[in-house]
Amino acid sequence: MALIGLIGAIYIVVVARRMKIQRAYRPEFEDWLFFVVLPLVAYAALPLSAFAAFSHGRESLFGVGAATLVLLFLGIRNSWDSISYHVFHSSTGKEERRADEASENREP
Repeated sequence: MALIGLIGAIYIVVVARRMKIQRAYRPEFEDWLFFVVLPLVAYAALPLSAFAAFSHGRESLFGVGAATLVLLFLGIRNSWDSISYHVFHSSTGKEERRADEASENREP
């Protein structure tokens, strides 16, 4: 559990770095919260639960369960956010291209 949590935390740091250096889109507070902060907290809970398992085995499983649920719900939410962004962004671009093509065809 601790190893998975540490690898996940390292991955989230890589994601945060890539979000910061890319220039195609400026991430908002909501993006930082759902793509970096909350997954980092969930992955940090796994090593803490693993170390707590030595003295409080049963209670540490609640930490693992909570981290798993947070990651599951974040995965669903982030997938929905990404898909809706691409659908609405792509459809807006197609409408603009059609309008540009129609205006070019009207010119004598």
